[in-house]
Amino acid sequence: LRRRGIRHTIPEKTDSQAARLRRGSRGGRPPGFDEERYKKRNTVERAINRLKQSRAVATRYDKRGYVFLGTITTAALVIWLRT
Repeated sequence: LRRRGIRHTIPEKTDSQAARLRRGSRGGRPPGFDEERYKKRNTVERAINRLKQSRAVATRYDKRGYVFLGTITTAALVIWLRT
């Protein structure tokens, strides 16, 4: 991730932190964790999961991209109207 310049969004496990701290200077530097980015990622993942509850979106039987876009738009409208 660092080499490609991608920011870290998953928190590091506590046992990984402990192992890194035990190794001292050989343990490497800790990955940066942005709590605000993690919250936004969670929101996006929940929205995608809500869309996938629609059978047509989950199975993606549509062959054309514009038809699939219409399917997703319809599913999003249904979700929006139900809330």
